Amino acid sequence: MRWLITGAGGMLAADVLDRTALTGEPVLALGRTELDLCDKRAVRDFVSAYRPRVVINCAAWTRVDDAETHEAEALVVNGHAVHWLAEACDLAGARLVHVSTDYVFDGAGGVAYPEDAPTGPVNAYGRTKLAGERAALEHGHYVVRSAWLYGAHGANFLRTMIRLAGERPTLDVVDDQRGQPTWTADLADFLVRLAQSDLPPGVYHGTSAGETTWCGFAKEIFTLLGADPGRVRPVPTSAYPRPARRPANSVLAHTRWEPIRHWRTALHAAWPILTGALSAAWRRTPGSAGSPAAARP
Repeated sequence: MRWLITGAGGMLAADVLDRTALTGEPVLALGRTELDLCDKRAVRDFVSAYRPRVVINCAAWTRVDDAETHEAEALVVNGHAVHWLAEACDLAGARLVHVSTDYVFDGAGGVAYPEDAPTGPVNAYGRTKLAGERAALEHGHYVVRSAWLYGAHGANFLRTMIRLAGERPTLDVVDDQRGQPTWTADLADFLVRLAQSDLPPGVYHGTSAGETTWCGFAKEIFTLLGADPGRVRPVPTSAYPRPARRPANSVLAHTRWEPIRHWRTALHAAWPILTGALSAAWRRTPGSAGSPAAARP
């Protein structure tokens, strides 16, 4: 197969590129400067010329709070661009695997959301991502919802906690939002295996098994750092008001395909890889202390 990855340079796309490279098949990863997904004609012409067998769309407007005041711009990236990409895939005979989010749900439910649960986003980001889902599904492609991603590339919660552990004696972390921390390398493997499978198009949930809160996630990170998890103090969401409302329940069920391994198991497996990669990056940063707990990426 010939693979095309969009959103190159992002946290997830970097791991998807690494995973697709293991197939030994041709793969091309493009960022916005190489392929602007907001340019309908450019998308059609490029996909037609390259003729990929699979397109994994990791490109997205991910600035959740900014979307509240820039919803029209976010909709172009998260919604219209997916429609144009799906159309181009149809013409080229390619399979599109589009990455979406838990934020398409309102978070008010008390149990995990199955793939066919009614959607109801509570913020602009969720609305624009839902538009992208609908575009992909209308064209008979694949949608993979994920959540709470962390990895070696780009800004994410794990990197922030490691940095703050070396800066502050205590941390207040939200404890009334539940979800599934998911390692981007695990999600990348999920996406590639789905693309290679005979499973029918539709919605799939690509998150780790189990669940925790942001506070619980932070405590586990502190434990792996060898720091006292008691330094992480639970607080309600109301303690940190944000422009965009966050779902209280982001837990996704896995009824259509196997779940990714438990979030804690994945975190422990990822830890030496992630801290090694982050330490190397920090050592290359002038003024860095060179250790995960003290570095400032």
